[in-house]
Amino acid sequence: MVQLVVTPDFWVSRIYPEGLIERWLVPDGTEVQADQPLAELRIEGDLITLKAPAAGKLLIDSRGNGPIEPGSVIGHINAISRM
Repeated sequence: MVQLVVTPDFWVSRIYPEGLIERWLVPDGTEVQADQPLAELRIEGDLITLKAPAAGKLLIDSRGNGPIEPGSVIGHINAISRM
């Protein structure tokens, strides 16, 4: 399982310690590919696209329009077994 973490690197000035999940680009439970855009985050006025760090099934923990802080875990990706 891979965590989707909103890294502190997204904040440039740290003046506003809180961001916002503008929207998820794919629904919960979707099978995603590595580097696929997953969500749009609004941080310090900038719109940032969060991409999948790995392939697997997306499990969303934080819904759209929810606040986020540096280090927030907003979801997970479970690897899908191929037999």
